[in-house]
Amino acid sequence: MTPTHPPTKVSRFSVPDLGIGVGYRVPHYAQVVEHRPAMDWFEVLAENFMVNGGSPRFYLERLREHYRVVPHGVSLSLGSDADPEHLQRLSALIQELRPPWFSDHLCMTGVSRRQIHDLLPLPYTPAVRDHVVARIREIQDRTGTLFALENVSSYLGYTDSVMPEWAFYAEVVEAADCAMLLDVNNVYVSSINHGFDPKVYLDAVPADRVVQVHLAGHMERGAWRLDTHDRPVIDPVWALYRHLIRRTGPVSTLIEWDDNIPSFSRLQAEAELARQHRDRALSGAEEATDVAG
Repeated sequence: MTPTHPPTKVSRFSVPDLGIGVGYRVPHYAQVVEHRPAMDWFEVLAENFMVNGGSPRFYLERLREHYRVVPHGVSLSLGSDADPEHLQRLSALIQELRPPWFSDHLCMTGVSRRQIHDLLPLPYTPAVRDHVVARIREIQDRTGTLFALENVSSYLGYTDSVMPEWAFYAEVVEAADCAMLLDVNNVYVSSINHGFDPKVYLDAVPADRVVQVHLAGHMERGAWRLDTHDRPVIDPVWALYRHLIRRTGPVSTLIEWDDNIPSFSRLQAEAELARQHRDRALSGAEEATDVAG
């Protein structure tokens, strides 16, 4: 089969392709700012830096001197009510960093400002969709910055749901007119746990809204998959990543490794592997190989 032409950038948003990055985590703070290892960009957990001083702020300021930085949140809890104080502090951080986008999850993390520190999936209903859309519109208006919504992994569903996750996700981002942070590992984990075809998911979402991709490792627990971010990306997830990149063109990609954190050189190796997979998908030849297989 003749290789196809390499895909071009299809994003509807005027944001850069930052290349391949990793999460900025405590064990690597000093090494990164002191030795400036090769890395295209870093993602920081927003809540860790929504403070006025201290060690986190020191390292964030040093990081910004040499790398592109994008904040990623875990506490907006879009499925529940807004926390004005949290949004105010997040907005202040975003105004300081001035990133091309920032992100959080399509989930609920608590109620009445009580955080349970877990990313719970939502019922996929029109009422919940409308609630999340209103929250995202408020957040984008408040920050004046493009918001990217990330899909979560899940281990249960709701009897109230009237559509599959990918349809709900697409309806939310279209109605809110926001971007997508598409976590390919989460798609794979949920596909095993719920028994759907992950390529159906990836083919159903609006590719021109994807501005960032997450990749991570996960744990097998019998018939279940647990999103643990504590090991390398597995081959089926790499294959799904290549499948997605053929639709989106070059998109900023990030390796998440949040537990059993390895040396920074090991993170660099995983990021370089992501670059190789992305380059293969963008070359056009990989598609012919996968189809033939």
